[in-house]
Amino acid sequence: MADTSTRTDREIRHVPLLEPLVGDYEERCRTFSWEQARGLLAGLPGGGLNMAHEAVDRHATGPLRDVVALRFLDRGQLVTELTYAELRRASDAVAVGLQALGVDPGDRVCTLLQRSPELYLTVLGTLKAGAVYCPLFPAFGPEPVFERLSLGKVRVLVTDRISYERKVAQFRDRLPHLETVLLVDGAAAPADDDADAASGARPEDTGSWAAMVESATAALDRDGFRIAQTRPDQAALLHFTSGTTGKPKAAVHVHEAVVAHHVTAMYALDLRPGDVYWCTADPGWVTGTSYGIIGPLCRGVTVVTDSADFDARRWYRTLQDERVTVFYTAPTALRMLMRVGSQMAHEYTFPALRHVVSVGEPLNPEAVVWGVEAFGLPVHDTWWQTETGAIMVSNYPGMAIRPGSMGRPVPGITAAVLERGPDGRAAVVHGHVRVLTEPDAVGELALRPGWPSMFRAYLDDPDRYGACFADGWYLSGDLARFDADGYGWFVGRADDVIKSAGHLIGPFEVESALMEHPAVAEVGVIGKPDPLAGEIVKAFVTLRAGYEATPALQRELITFGRHRLGSVAPREIAFDPALPHTRSGKVMRRLLKARELGLPEGDLSTVEGQP
Repeated sequence: MADTSTRTDREIRHVPLLEPLVGDYEERCRTFSWEQARGLLAGLPGGGLNMAHEAVDRHATGPLRDVVALRFLDRGQLVTELTYAELRRASDAVAVGLQALGVDPGDRVCTLLQRSPELYLTVLGTLKAGAVYCPLFPAFGPEPVFERLSLGKVRVLVTDRISYERKVAQFRDRLPHLETVLLVDGAAAPADDDADAASGARPEDTGSWAAMVESATAALDRDGFRIAQTRPDQAALLHFTSGTTGKPKAAVHVHEAVVAHHVTAMYALDLRPGDVYWCTADPGWVTGTSYGIIGPLCRGVTVVTDSADFDARRWYRTLQDERVTVFYTAPTALRMLMRVGSQMAHEYTFPALRHVVSVGEPLNPEAVVWGVEAFGLPVHDTWWQTETGAIMVSNYPGMAIRPGSMGRPVPGITAAVLERGPDGRAAVVHGHVRVLTEPDAVGELALRPGWPSMFRAYLDDPDRYGACFADGWYLSGDLARFDADGYGWFVGRADDVIKSAGHLIGPFEVESALMEHPAVAEVGVIGKPDPLAGEIVKAFVTLRAGYEATPALQRELITFGRHRLGSVAPREIAFDPALPHTRSGKVMRRLLKARELGLPEGDLSTVEGQP
């Protein structure tokens, strides 16, 4: 049986470790300016700014030069380390190599790699060369890879041999912009491939990443290297993000985004020199770039990265043995740890750990409190999007947590909720919107543009970009409310909200309530058409270990939901041992709904487990 008992809201809100440590949030907001934040960085001559220079080079000649910047754990937990000084030289060599290949400022360089030194060096070398870095998640299948390489007009791809042969080679003649493919390995191909492939020989239309770096290192020793003099408004990153249907969107971010990466890594993640930091997000996603590479390196910490897949014991052992001080992970991962019970966590000790933070989707209140059981620390939620480029709302280490809340806006960010129309999105009347100022009013979450990491375009899609703004606000597509104390509460995506008997029901509220039941590990909630109510709430539930999916438990959960939620409780419960997730860990409610109603499933390129 699971060891997490049901808690009421009152009990959750009064866990002793959730009390504030220091109360300086208001003062931070009052005195903060983005101009001052820019002054915390070194910059380049003539007003230039480069992400890689701020993340690596400015540390590499000072007191942090011999501090370990990156610590790589491979699947056997062998360790490779690079100090800041070593990281500067190695990334300089990659930049020289890319420039020797003819890569110009603005060209797109893409990685399709597992977590490895080659990936991180390619990221930093691309930025130093003035090119635009574009990550791809290594578990993508051939079609999603082709689509993104094509939409991004990628010029250079760095990948491994098997990924190239299985996911890229078949499309090479349909990718006219892809001039160079560099392989990081000579790994043997699968047994059913031909003898030449099995020998480890490279395909004829690819190059060797290692050979490029070796040649570039000799050139670096001979001629030196000067980092590209990039402007703050010059493109640096291209992140793909998918909607529910249609083509992926390619969000363009500029070098100035590093100002927000640095500030939020300081305020929301509490990173400081001397820290050992672990972000479990894959670098193929925006979190793995912003807060797995750029942000933490800007703060001069040691970044731990693990190439192995999720394993609860390995994760606990890594937190313990690497003496991790700050841990940034996803609600899905936390729920996977919760499924095995906090007793496993108690077999390990975490004396160095002081801050646990969550990203990717809203954090259920029960997971916040479970952090206290497992780590002796609550989990701090954050809210942001690919388009925002950095954390926008957070539960800071210096303020009280309200479990289930996203927290309060980052200093320098103005957030509001806008009156919504029948579809849940902001109601734009004659080009204007109405800001809802009363506490707990639900509307579309919006931000005042002007923060440094705000995306500057959807590549080659100005109409789609323009639709994200109205009357001087960025429209997030998320519904939220702010309470009287300024804490934000996520309600749901506008297109996920359930319309039942005249009420708009946020699925997150229902999911969080059901997760307080000791049998429940994870929940996905949808609206199911109903002739009387319009829609009823249906919940798909994954159970914790030790519980059996029975009609009796179904009835118990429905009753539990009614007691907790009243009229917005689920009318139907279905057990599902494996809810569909995006590859970044979010439960895909729209896919649950499509399968329930027999509708087309739409774009599946970001679905976990899809080829």
